[in-house]
Amino acid sequence: MPLIILIAGIVLLILLITVVKLDTFVSFVLISLAVGLAEGMEPTTLVKAVETGIGSTLGSLVMILGFGAMLGKLVAESGAAQRISSVLIKHFGQKKIQWAMVLTGFIVGIPMFYSVGFVIVIPLIFTIAAASGLPLLYVGVPMIASLSVTHGFLPPHPSPSAISVMFNADIGKVLLYGLVIAVPAIVIAGPFFARTLKKIPASPLQEFVNPRVLTDNEMPGMAASVLTALLPVILILAATVTDLARWGDTLVGRFFAFIGIPPVAMLISVLVAMYTLGISRGKSMKEITGMIAKSVTGITSVLLIIAGAGILKEVLTQSGVSDYIAGMMRNSTLSPLLLGWLIAAVLRISVGSATVSALTAAGIVLPFVTSGAVNPELMVLSIGAGSLVLSQVNDVGFWLYKEYFNLGVKDTLKSWTVMETIIGVTGLAGVFIINSIL
Repeated sequence: MPLIILIAGIVLLILLITVVKLDTFVSFVLISLAVGLAEGMEPTTLVKAVETGIGSTLGSLVMILGFGAMLGKLVAESGAAQRISSVLIKHFGQKKIQWAMVLTGFIVGIPMFYSVGFVIVIPLIFTIAAASGLPLLYVGVPMIASLSVTHGFLPPHPSPSAISVMFNADIGKVLLYGLVIAVPAIVIAGPFFARTLKKIPASPLQEFVNPRVLTDNEMPGMAASVLTALLPVILILAATVTDLARWGDTLVGRFFAFIGIPPVAMLISVLVAMYTLGISRGKSMKEITGMIAKSVTGITSVLLIIAGAGILKEVLTQSGVSDYIAGMMRNSTLSPLLLGWLIAAVLRISVGSATVSALTAAGIVLPFVTSGAVNPELMVLSIGAGSLVLSQVNDVGFWLYKEYFNLGVKDTLKSWTVMETIIGVTGLAGVFIINSIL
């Protein structure tokens, strides 16, 4: 019976989001309450579970995502993204233009949410394709693939960060393993796959062709741009490396452990960015504060979605559904990593949103993680990979890509949907390879 209630709840959640078009957060709350009551939870206990789910899930995430949005805004508005792109393209040259696009997308994608990063790099793609005379998708897909991979696999992006909190996973290890998996996923879905798309007649819509391009004097230097954009990754990985090297009890180890705590790393990165990309460039503190204020408004919907998923997770746990599922699957031969990937993939196809599908899947497979049946860091990445596959017409990213590249639905399916699926499948393969080594 608990499994039937869960399945019915997930189906209703999908219908509320996709058919009724009800707000995602409201949908999560309604379904969580319905599942809890159907499982026999007392109303007062259920309400407390809702409150606990919100608090335990958001917690430090508010700081991680908030500071992440601030950093992304500073990188974008200062011209750091444009500087990184222009220098890499000049260094690599036209023959290796795809690899310049990959690196640009990866560096820009680390501090920025996907939709923000997409809007920032699109003008660069159009400008470079026009200047080089190369097919638009041949130039653009490698950069878009990099953005997608960072969105699905790497903290401080919302989905991997939130699931890491749910699973009590080490964010540093998630980032480290994610980087290892990201390289082949980007290479295959980016430069290699893009070479098969040369004949697709993509062309930018006219209103996107002439964005404002900053002059050389308006942009920060290359070193400041790259180091500032990657500083969160550097700090978090430094803490992980010192821990793996067993320096944890030393003064150096304790120092890096502190600055590598994700909220602390993000705060340091924002403070550094305020100087390197703002004050040192002649901007006043008022201007910098204004940019930061605007950035925070963009994460409200993301935080609510994460909170909604946290509510569902807590209700499934306190009502006993999670334990019931764990008991059913205890003797199953199916790998929990594959199961997590499959659940996320099915939800991705049904709901469209990678974030919603990943967070919902995390709540369902949580018992495998808490029971110690699977590596929590790899489960984060497996779910992240599953949440990217088969993006189609119910995904906002699908239409964003289609409209900016001025493509028909068929060509969008042949390029965007296949690219996302390659990333998801390659990511799963990478998870299993790392799992076999650990």
